Amino acid sequence: MNGEFNETLNRVAVLLPLPLDGAFDYWVPDGLVLAEGDFVEVPFGRRTMSGVVWRLGGADGGLESSKLKTVIRKHDAPPLPKAERHFIEWLARYTVTPPGPVLKMAMSVPAALDPPTPKTAYLMGEVADSLRMTPARQRVLDVARDGPPRLPADLAREAGVTPSVVKGLAEAGALKPVTLAIAEAVPDPDPDAEGPDLSAEQEEAATLLKAQVEAETFAATLLDGVPGSGKTEVYFEAVAQALRQGRQVLVLLPEIALSSQWYGRFAKRFGAAPVEWHSDLTVAQRRGNWRAVAEGRAKVVVGARSALMLPYPNLGLIVVDEEHDPAFKQEDGVIYNARDMAVVRARLGEFPVILASATPSLETVSNAQTGRYQRCHLPERHAGALLPDVTTVDLRSDPPPRGNWLSPPLREAIAETLAAGEQSLLYLNRRGYAPLTLCRKCGFRLQCPRCTAWLVEHRGQRRLQCHHCGYNVRTPEACPECESVGTLTPCGPGVERLAEEVAELYPDARVLVAASDTITGPKAAAEMVRSIEDHEVDLVIGTQMVAKGYHFPMLTLVGVVDADLGLEGGDLRAAERTYQLLFQVAGRAGREDRPGRVVLQTYMPEHPVMAAMVSGDRDRFLETESAARRDMHMPPFGRLVALIVSGPKDHEVEEACRALGRMRPDGVDGVQVLGPAPAPLAILRGRHRKRFLVKAPRSANIQAIIQRWIGASQIPNSVRVQIDVDPYNFM
Repeated sequence: MNGEFNETLNRVAVLLPLPLDGAFDYWVPDGLVLAEGDFVEVPFGRRTMSGVVWRLGGADGGLESSKLKTVIRKHDAPPLPKAERHFIEWLARYTVTPPGPVLKMAMSVPAALDPPTPKTAYLMGEVADSLRMTPARQRVLDVARDGPPRLPADLAREAGVTPSVVKGLAEAGALKPVTLAIAEAVPDPDPDAEGPDLSAEQEEAATLLKAQVEAETFAATLLDGVPGSGKTEVYFEAVAQALRQGRQVLVLLPEIALSSQWYGRFAKRFGAAPVEWHSDLTVAQRRGNWRAVAEGRAKVVVGARSALMLPYPNLGLIVVDEEHDPAFKQEDGVIYNARDMAVVRARLGEFPVILASATPSLETVSNAQTGRYQRCHLPERHAGALLPDVTTVDLRSDPPPRGNWLSPPLREAIAETLAAGEQSLLYLNRRGYAPLTLCRKCGFRLQCPRCTAWLVEHRGQRRLQCHHCGYNVRTPEACPECESVGTLTPCGPGVERLAEEVAELYPDARVLVAASDTITGPKAAAEMVRSIEDHEVDLVIGTQMVAKGYHFPMLTLVGVVDADLGLEGGDLRAAERTYQLLFQVAGRAGREDRPGRVVLQTYMPEHPVMAAMVSGDRDRFLETESAARRDMHMPPFGRLVALIVSGPKDHEVEEACRALGRMRPDGVDGVQVLGPAPAPLAILRGRHRKRFLVKAPRSANIQAIIQRWIGASQIPNSVRVQIDVDPYNFM
């Protein structure tokens, strides 16, 4: 450089976890060496923030040198891997989101950017002859003489003394200080631990998946198997292969806090527990697990959708279990589908991804049919178990008694199951006691003051609650409208009300209600599983939290109380979702040598969903659903983007919709804009809401079109426009 100063080598572009466009330039102080991906602390306005060095030499068109601020320090953390940075940029472009909020998901534990403060522990030191010895001091020295270094509090507790005794011995030199790094050791799963015997079909599928991992190239594979076919054991073989090659593995589960049986199967197969990532972890656990991932010490991570955003330095396999599950779609903040983004992350990192399901989504099936994904099919249950027999009860001709919810055929099936000493599951996807409470006298319905939603009664807690925003109030004695006492009446059943009916019909049955209100975390879920496995429960009444993944050998009857529930409304995927849920919950019955049966209560036994359940012809149902979507140019044969316009004042939302309407890109590259229309939840958490729905052919660059549209529209500052690419929720 001929001795000339080159300022581009002394400036960097730093991306901050803020909803702002692009990175910001900073000076690099003398003596600080930075690389792309390094986590740094920088001044921003009147505060300091942590971000990531996104580019050396600064951003194109950055600030002039005189206005730049200086990087404060580099965090003591491994850099954000290159593949992860590319993934953040890709996800931001796809979701039409600034990259800062996407980065924020990867930096979800700011305290983890620096290692934990080392702590001082003590070993046995030199005991001077002049040291006055007491029984308390002698007990401390006896503990310290044998074993590893111990923290002062641990020494005091084990010796049964006060901390001051330990402190005095340390000051006298009788205890020698040792500095301990307090990062917890992460047990390594053993890939060569003995696994279960696989059937010929399972072995064939496992061989393909292991070969993909060994090749260390991108491949997406649908692992399609009926409930009980052993999909988990098959993909465990791919996990083992990735571990043998020294790679990290991510397994995504839709409801991680409720997957205690999965943990047990993993520990039995690999001799160690995986590293967890979900919302029920403590702050300390999240900090430790984030660093274990970033430092490569976490070999297998199992988590909810947010686990996809962790900074893996050596990721070699992703498994998306129950890939069809809508829980993989994040609806707030950065709106994305973790299943789809897992495929992108694997492609960017050049490693395989496995999508496992008994009821794969139509998008995944379409990709397998067109050859974009490979497919492994497990059509039979393991060890000769048979799929359950499915029948429908037409509630039009065989209704329950007045004021009840179980039809005579279902009541009889439950009684027969109890008499045989077997277990039953009644499935109703409604929490609480009743979904609606109204006044018999004036017709007033109790509604959430912040949402367009009815308040759900939770009789055990004597409260009414909104399941959308969390608002709750004590159940009133009198009608708030006409002030009549004793006229408030529950309408429709929830699981609590169903439990009342069951208690009257089968007073000797041991009943468990399994819903998110009663099973509130991993420990409660593990206890639920144990009690059912140990046959301490005769009859389970549950919501969709018990519909997937569980294996209960004595459970032989599944009764679906309202099989039509998911078919209500105009949701694009209503039939597909209903079929998936019914098929999954039906799959809990008869998983071992005892035959299972499923009873569906419905007002529409002729509906294609019910017909497919009874016939067991899943592929025909998918073909019919696929043809209907293709004719309408709906996903996966077309593109959809939803724009949700919301604000605290209705007239400002109307103004924003008019501004967007004037600039709507109708006809551009085949785009069709529908709306604006009031959202089904027209008010949510106090915000008025309207929706546009954009249809486009798959060939259209829909993200660019949306960006230009919003950029050309004048939106009031108080109004928020959320962009939902590939919407799953139409509320």
